[in-house]
Amino acid sequence: MFGPHLTVDLYGCDAKLLSDMAHVYRILDEMPGLLDMKKISKPQVMPYEGSAGTFDKGGISAFVIIATSHISIHTFVAQKYASVDIFSCKAFDTERAIRYISGKFKAKKIETNLLSRGKEFPKEVERAKALVVRERRVIKPFKGK
Repeated sequence: MFGPHLTVDLYGCDAKLLSDMAHVYRILDEMPGLLDMKKISKPQVMPYEGSAGTFDKGGISAFVIIATSHISIHTFVAQKYASVDIFSCKAFDTERAIRYISGKFKAKKIETNLLSRGKEFPKEVERAKALVVRERRVIKPFKGK
């Protein structure tokens, strides 16, 4: 497997926290260290205005690149909702991540999904090779008579 991809949907969040760019920045700055991940970029945090006549009334879109993939946050202030993705090519403490992010936005309800990405990705080639060699029957060449 390449790695876990955790999605967290947060409902009933504190609207002030969802619209606070400095707060979202701090979350993305702290979270990689909390999950034993290595940041390779500074968090990027961008506010946006919603579109008239749509569900989207505006919020913040933000992400940080980690050595093993990314963490992203999208907030929808009017709906008191946030969507968070944490994707890594190495295992991490998903329960810790869920507790941290739901607490940071004071979510009243959470929904989570955990996917296993790249199930056939040849991450541990040498180990796989040893397994294949061990499982295959070796036939010695015939030497006559």
